[in-house]
Amino acid sequence: MPTFGIQGLDVSGHQPSVDWQQQWNMGSRFAYVKASEGNYYTNPSYSSQYQGSRNVGMIRGAYHFAIPNWSSGADQARYFVQNGGGWSADGYTMPPVLDFEFNPYEGRTINGFYFGNTCYGMSPAQLGSWVRDFGNTMLSLTGRHPVIYTNTSWWNQCLGNPAGFGDYPLWVAAYPSSPTNNAGPVPTASWSTYSIWQYSSTGPFAGDSNVWNGDYAGLKAFASSGIPPEATRAIDALRSSTPSLGAQAADTVCGLRNGGCFRAYQGGIVMWSPATGAQLSLSGPVRDAWARSGYENGQMGYPVSGLVCGLKGNGCFQNYEGGSIMWSPATGASLVPFGAIREYWAAKGYENGGLGYPLSNQTCGLKNGGCFQLFQAGSVLWSPSTGAHLVTPGPLLEAWSRAGYENGLLGYPTADSACTAADCTQDFTGGVIGWTAAAGAWRVYMGMGGVWKAARSNGEPIGFPLGNEVCGIRNGGCYQLFQGGTLLFSPATGAFTVTGRMLSYWQSTGFESGRLGYPTSPASCSATRSDCRQSFEKGVVGFSATTSPETVPAGPMAAAWGQAGYGPGALGYPTSGQVCGLKDGGCFQMFVKGALMYSPLTGAQTSLLGPIRDLWQKSGFEGGYLGYPASGVICGLVDGGCFQNYSSGTVMWSPNSGANAIMFGPFRDAWVSTGYEGGQLGYPVSAQICGLQNNGCFQNFAKGTVMYSPATGAQAMTSTPIRERWAATGFESGTLGYPASFALCGLRNGGCFQNFEKGSIMWSPASGAHLMVPGPIQQSWAGQGFEAGALAYPISSQTCTADKTSCSQNFQGGSISWTASGGAKIRLT
Repeated sequence: MPTFGIQGLDVSGHQPSVDWQQQWNMGSRFAYVKASEGNYYTNPSYSSQYQGSRNVGMIRGAYHFAIPNWSSGADQARYFVQNGGGWSADGYTMPPVLDFEFNPYEGRTINGFYFGNTCYGMSPAQLGSWVRDFGNTMLSLTGRHPVIYTNTSWWNQCLGNPAGFGDYPLWVAAYPSSPTNNAGPVPTASWSTYSIWQYSSTGPFAGDSNVWNGDYAGLKAFASSGIPPEATRAIDALRSSTPSLGAQAADTVCGLRNGGCFRAYQGGIVMWSPATGAQLSLSGPVRDAWARSGYENGQMGYPVSGLVCGLKGNGCFQNYEGGSIMWSPATGASLVPFGAIREYWAAKGYENGGLGYPLSNQTCGLKNGGCFQLFQAGSVLWSPSTGAHLVTPGPLLEAWSRAGYENGLLGYPTADSACTAADCTQDFTGGVIGWTAAAGAWRVYMGMGGVWKAARSNGEPIGFPLGNEVCGIRNGGCYQLFQGGTLLFSPATGAFTVTGRMLSYWQSTGFESGRLGYPTSPASCSATRSDCRQSFEKGVVGFSATTSPETVPAGPMAAAWGQAGYGPGALGYPTSGQVCGLKDGGCFQMFVKGALMYSPLTGAQTSLLGPIRDLWQKSGFEGGYLGYPASGVICGLVDGGCFQNYSSGTVMWSPNSGANAIMFGPFRDAWVSTGYEGGQLGYPVSAQICGLQNNGCFQNFAKGTVMYSPATGAQAMTSTPIRERWAATGFESGTLGYPASFALCGLRNGGCFQNFEKGSIMWSPASGAHLMVPGPIQQSWAGQGFEAGALAYPISSQTCTADKTSCSQNFQGGSISWTASGGAKIRLT
């Protein structure tokens, strides 16, 4: 048995005969009697139990056992009151009780009704709503909220420990295994303590044994007025420690929100609730502000601290469930409710920080669910999507107000202002406001604001706005003037800045309505901004410290310049405009390091200063035998070489060979078949030379020659000994004529041969190079297996008599002689 409080009991139809005098003698001073259950049962012993307990002097009351899935809370409340659950303020009637606990019929079906699980098959929200329905109906019928009897674990399990039931006194059931004064935890969301504790179902009293958590005077007051004893104790304790409150001015009043009470004194009031305890609310501006907000029923709720003074500027504050009320002589009292604006103010250092004291209450219901509050340093604006930010009084605030505050195109601030000694900016959902003392404050809307910020961060000399944007220009565009340039926008191109020399040049072309149109990219400049380029709808403009701005027209020319690396690349910056009207509809444009050439067939190609361009120039540029360039200059070849293709051929260059053209056709085909510059011929070392015998041509290469005639085609001469021997015969005009095949090597003992129109030349390291002319000697040698036979390689050319009636030729393995009368005879050594 607990050793504190006032003992009592509760009984039901299970205890039809109770010796009430005995219970009194044992120390019981109050009793609760079950009156009803659901709306189908009444206790047949109710009247005798209820009156019997009163007859011996006990304070008594009635309780109702809830079956929430049977009928509504309102129905069962009315049934309870109709069957003994009323209340009167006579000093000996306890307030009615709602017994809300474990389902005694869990899992059972009785008379066709299934009672459900331990939570009656209902959700926490449904059970909580049922309790409020019951309680509100009881309050309407009796003037009292009912006491809630429950078990903490069941309440938390089935109702989810909801808040909002603090104005219902708590009767908690908890049966410790050994004697103790600790009832264990209560459902903390609604109660901090209990009024009655049912500590045993097995004695010492009949039925269940209970203890009132207070003294007898508190129990009497509970029966008379419903003042919770814990409220009386807390208010009395606070009053005794605060003599400045003065004399009591009124009795305690309860029944406030969440089970609260208050008592008035000459110097203020003491507020109490189960959740907040007893707190002072002293007369003065802070209490007046709280009163205007609706006391405990308003947004601030109950006080959770006393008034604290001695702040900056002789200020004071008091904390409440919903926030704080701040006061200073200079600013008056204002509410600062919990939320994003208060957190922002706290992060800035409360009243000691940059914001200072509030000058107004928080106002919500703005666009998109936003709120604002005035502080000494300015207005703090908040919305769910932007967070809380300060707009300070002055030109930024004035510009924002002209734009319509948060309802205008700028919307809410998305950052605090960023200021230097000379200027300020502040970001908003719809743009930026920029200010300087010289230019004033001007808005820069939407994407233009982002472009302006990016331009400043990239070091563009754009400066600050000189006015608002002007729209209605070409293609639905807008522009805005800045200290260092202009910001242009069109739906098709987006927003970009144009500054400095670029702006002057663009202006000379007619702005957005001229030959360049709108900008389509930011300027790309060197660190000193002496070299820049910028793209426009109709071209790319570039200039350097030594060149004037020029336009490279949009299309293949601009693309080719970009592929070459623009100004810092291989061509450098343009030095002229585009010139057209060339052969085959071509155009060109000059650059510091060369030119861009264009024709419809070849596209736009670079022509870089150097030996390849020099050769092309000597050939007559695009009107010469090479035509237009068909590729850029490509380097990294063998021996440090480079090449460039043209309409009619290729110009090859290496440090050793210089620049030479090799034209498309049989010569180039033959050279390609040998492996280009890395093959047997190497780089060309001369131009193609024609006008030889039988309309032949030749071209020399680093490692040989290509010979051509209409009859033989183009043939490569890559064997030096064979070529030298052929030269000794008189080249193409000699006895052999033009080569009729490439030199073929890899023969026996490292030998080579090459066919000509009128014979062959055989060569090996041991035998040297010698002619083999068609005839009986060659036929006999062939019959022996050529150089692979017994005769092997020739070691001399064929010699004949003047009348051609006999000839002979020596070989490594013998000789062959021939006479007109005897034919060919082989002699092996």
